Amino acid sequence: MRVQWTETLDRLSARSLRRELRRFDRAGPVITAKGQRLINLASNNYLGLADDPRLIAAAKEALELYGLGASASPLVCGHLEAHERLEAGLASFKGTEAALVFSSGYATNVGVLSALATPRDAIFLDALVHASLHDGARLSGAEVRRYRHADVDDLRRLLRASSKRGARIVVTDGVFSMDGDLAPLPELVELCEELDALLVVDDAHGTGVIGPGGRGTAAHFGIEDRVPVQIGTLSKALGLQGGFVVGSEALIRFIVNRARAFIYSTAISPALAAAALCALKVVEGEPWRRQAAREHRRRLSDGLREKGYEVKGDPLAPMLLVMIGEAEQALKLAVDLENAGVFAPAIRPPTVPQGTSRIRLAPMATHSSEQIAQALDAFPNGL
Repeated sequence: MRVQWTETLDRLSARSLRRELRRFDRAGPVITAKGQRLINLASNNYLGLADDPRLIAAAKEALELYGLGASASPLVCGHLEAHERLEAGLASFKGTEAALVFSSGYATNVGVLSALATPRDAIFLDALVHASLHDGARLSGAEVRRYRHADVDDLRRLLRASSKRGARIVVTDGVFSMDGDLAPLPELVELCEELDALLVVDDAHGTGVIGPGGRGTAAHFGIEDRVPVQIGTLSKALGLQGGFVVGSEALIRFIVNRARAFIYSTAISPALAAAALCALKVVEGEPWRRQAAREHRRRLSDGLREKGYEVKGDPLAPMLLVMIGEAEQALKLAVDLENAGVFAPAIRPPTVPQGTSRIRLAPMATHSSEQIAQALDAFPNGL
């Protein structure tokens, strides 16, 4: 069998869809690539915590106490005091009975969905949920249906038409990272309660930046006690690595026993767990970070609209999307921005639908006003 890797890569290149790894020096508001300093508007490090000295100090202390790695899966001997303390902190932060930490956000989404559903059940996904949720739904063996993005009426129609006699599970992002809008959570909660469906909310991009104390999208709407399963990540606003699920004690015990992505993965480094617990305290204690990131986002959005760009995204979301169209155009604009000292790569298919390529901007709390102004100046007048 002749493997056609090169031909496939050539076809991707011809369509402006090929991706390449690049090396950067760090994760801060300004990064360096090949000796060029760039204002970093591509990161999910929304609150600027990835290099916060307090998180680094917490990680160093844990390194001295526990060593580098957890050495085993949590169900063998990898569940350490640092993990237990983080899980208690996450449950308190989210206002739930319990929490469970996974090795990554992707593993969390795949693990939770494939544990919750069986071939007897049906999963209903918002059409724009993260790829990991699609993967988890497929791995579960359940019937998978997709409803139109944020369309509660379409979901209602699909739920009522479902012939499955098992559980019905509705899955949505809290904040959709490539469109910058919020899920209609109050309406989804009402519908799921009315039709006896289980609601799962992936709040990867809401945790830390939205809602009172940064507790997330459900807290923003005041319905956190009505969302039975919340998923999140430590790798966005918290600036670290890992994922988590929060909910009732019964839910967490069930996930411990059923989620293969949890059972068969080594626990995250205890140093990361200690740093994440520190990050939760910073998020709650320093609301200025959310305010600064939101003000930077507003300035970018207003300025780009004045220049003639179509800009998408809810003002509460930590990101905004500059809609371009074809992948080649978006790629050219990203190169022009980089030449002007701004790193904001093009988002292209298959991440977004054909013909909707865009530039995704995610300002950090730790950007300066001057850096935001420089980023705006780097954009030419609207295409």
